[in-house]
Amino acid sequence: MRRPRSLAVVAMLLAGAIGVIGSTQTWIDVTLDDGAQQTLAVPGSDALPVLTPLSLAALALGAALSIAGPVVRYVFGAIGLAIAALTGFGAAQIVFATPVSATAATVTDATGISGVDAVGDLVAGLSLTPWPAVTLVAQIVLAAAAVFTLVTARRWGSNAGRKYRTTGDSTAEASRPHDAIDSWDDLSRGADPTA
Repeated sequence: MRRPRSLAVVAMLLAGAIGVIGSTQTWIDVTLDDGAQQTLAVPGSDALPVLTPLSLAALALGAALSIAGPVVRYVFGAIGLAIAALTGFGAAQIVFATPVSATAATVTDATGISGVDAVGDLVAGLSLTPWPAVTLVAQIVLAAAAVFTLVTARRWGSNAGRKYRTTGDSTAEASRPHDAIDSWDDLSRGADPTA
């Protein structure tokens, strides 16, 4: 079944790519109560620090899933579900609660004031861009792809790498005499050529 594998791979790659792109975009515009009403743009990588590494992991997971064997598919499905849960939970907190702690790194870099309480006193207003919601939807897609992988992995066809493997019993090999190179090959395969 090539179609379920392709669907799962594309969904994981898409979710990972959206996460990586989202980490570079502005998630929150913070207005500071510093007299000048300065506005700072908080990128996704500052608002949700785990976003970039976990999105890159999702990309790698999707790429590796395309050639994974039957047992590894289940492992990758479980890892994909964990990535979606962690990143989705963080994105959901920002979408629904917009905590001041998500802006702390950017505000500290701009003002030198650290600590969540001190930053909270300095923040006059927060406004979200669409990127946290887009990232949350991408994590839902990743979770769906991971569950789909866990449910359908058994029915997927053999992995693509198997068609390039040799069995070692070719007729051309059997028809010629055994030489020193063949002995080295036997050693590489773990066979004792002296037996």
